[in-house]
Amino acid sequence: MHDSVVKIFIGYDPVESVAWHTMAHSILARSSRPVAIVPVNIANLRGVYTRERDPKQSNEFSFTRFLVPHLSNYQGHALFFDCDMLLRTDVCEILDVLAQQPDKAVYVVKHDYDPKCEIKYLNTVQHKYPRKNWSSVVLWNCGHPKNRKVTPDFVNTATPMELHRFLWLDDEEIGDLNVRWNWLVGEYDEPPADVKNVHWTIGGPYFTEYSDVDFSDEWRTENRKMAFCLQRDQVEAAKK
Repeated sequence: MHDSVVKIFIGYDPVESVAWHTMAHSILARSSRPVAIVPVNIANLRGVYTRERDPKQSNEFSFTRFLVPHLSNYQGHALFFDCDMLLRTDVCEILDVLAQQPDKAVYVVKHDYDPKCEIKYLNTVQHKYPRKNWSSVVLWNCGHPKNRKVTPDFVNTATPMELHRFLWLDDEEIGDLNVRWNWLVGEYDEPPADVKNVHWTIGGPYFTEYSDVDFSDEWRTENRKMAFCLQRDQVEAAKK
């Protein structure tokens, strides 16, 4: 694949399929470069991902997200996003950090917070742990020597702590992304006007009980654009 193509992996869970497709559309609609968008779908990973579902995981891609270096053949850079997000800017802007902080193994928003609620979407328990949500947006340096450790066997057997806290890396090998790249709706108040990536970690506006959360109108607009198909009568009307 040509270096100009931005590789993007988005976690997929069938219980919120609409979130994946709308997130993908938000990337396609704004990117200034070609993008290759890959759903990280457990159904497509038979023979690669063999881990039993952990009772504490809230979605199907809790651990499959760490297969990105393997799926990229440990070459180049690749992005991972949770599906419950919306890009509001050109995704290529995130790549500026590679020049600002060269040679890191990963780049993440280093959240440091305690969740405000105990239960989130679909009555899922909101667990508290260090470095929570660091792994929900990751710019991977797939060719970094340390990421060679993140094999399918490692992903299938490592503890949740090892994976979500990036414990195979030294702290100085973890680069920093601005919080605007992973704005946690419901956890952070007073979002700045230039939030780049909205993250509905508690529950997105496609769930009835979260229909009025911050940025919900933007999500509905994006969803309509994603599902749009021009009709013949509209074409004829435009000619008149």
